Amino acid sequence: MDRFRVVERALRKAAPHALVEAVQGALVAHYAAVSVDLLMADYAMTILQPVHALPCTADPVSVHASAPGRAFGAQQPHVERGQGADPVVVHLPVSVRGDRIGVLSVRLPVEAYDEDTAVELQEIAEILGHEIVVAERDTDLYLQARRADRLTLAAEMQWQLLPGRSCSRPEYDLGAQLEPAYAIYGDNFDWTTSASHLTLTVTNGMGEGIEAALLTNLAINALRNARRAGLSLADQACLADQAVYGHYRGAVHLSMLLLRFDLATGEAEVIDAGSPKMWRVRHGRPEAVELDAQLPLGMFEDTLYTVQHFRVEPADRLLFISDGVYDVASPAGERYSERALTRAITSTRLLPPSQVPRAVLHELAGHRGAIDADDDAMIVCLDWHGRP
Repeated sequence: MDRFRVVERALRKAAPHALVEAVQGALVAHYAAVSVDLLMADYAMTILQPVHALPCTADPVSVHASAPGRAFGAQQPHVERGQGADPVVVHLPVSVRGDRIGVLSVRLPVEAYDEDTAVELQEIAEILGHEIVVAERDTDLYLQARRADRLTLAAEMQWQLLPGRSCSRPEYDLGAQLEPAYAIYGDNFDWTTSASHLTLTVTNGMGEGIEAALLTNLAINALRNARRAGLSLADQACLADQAVYGHYRGAVHLSMLLLRFDLATGEAEVIDAGSPKMWRVRHGRPEAVELDAQLPLGMFEDTLYTVQHFRVEPADRLLFISDGVYDVASPAGERYSERALTRAITSTRLLPPSQVPRAVLHELAGHRGAIDADDDAMIVCLDWHGRP
């Protein structure tokens, strides 16, 4: 059995909490590795934290100013070569279908690193990513390693709802981010894909803390229940509206954008039920997309929702933005949506969707200044490629 298959088998057979030890042992034994480290991206996507038997026992490294960060950002291997016979350090992105998880750093003797080894190590990092996703059902180790600080209970509930923070398919690339990462209120996003459609939900709930998280959980799970029952987009919105109103009797409500894209044609259905906004970048020009506004979920009993149609074209970029972004005022009183948002969308147009939300939120922090955020800030970025 060749060495790659031996490492793959070791990962498949490893206990959920022992993946790091398994890949370390296998790479040392079969690739002559000097050291092997797994670093996980934190919730704010600003640092990479080493994973050990006890999480966070070593210093984190910056996503923006480190060799592992270069591999993480570019989603390509980054090689550090020493002088002469010094070991080579290979930093390999660990991701699953476009969802960036972290970086596997492998230190090797210079004579042990060649083109075949580079290809095999990249595949091993991909296998490790899939095994981590499966292992997270049975261990908290990798979730703990993503935390630079303690999450509030509300944030814990919100993060558990999310499908991921990025996703790639031939027809599209998706990226999303929530801030403040460790104390989320009621904003959320959800997506699911099939052979023929992408369904995307962006929600902005009322309130703070546990109450906001409970409202969002109810709405998201009602939408999922309706979607998995095969209901139309309008019926999904109606069922979620009834669930929220039935529990809260109109005392609270939840804003939502609900979209369904045909992967073959780019034809899309959308229901605009509240405050999240949609922007489009077409031919390099950003513009707000005006939709037919309908009532938020749970405001009144038996609200009927109607679907609006539009079409996305290959090379279009769509951004979905919460009011915690576009309503933020500068110290001088200028709303972010007046001019700064357009500048941020334009300046990030060459970045991949997985990096756009973080970059725009960084610009938002500069616009806000020293004032603490008083609402969630959420951005979802969708690049549409279409089918040949």
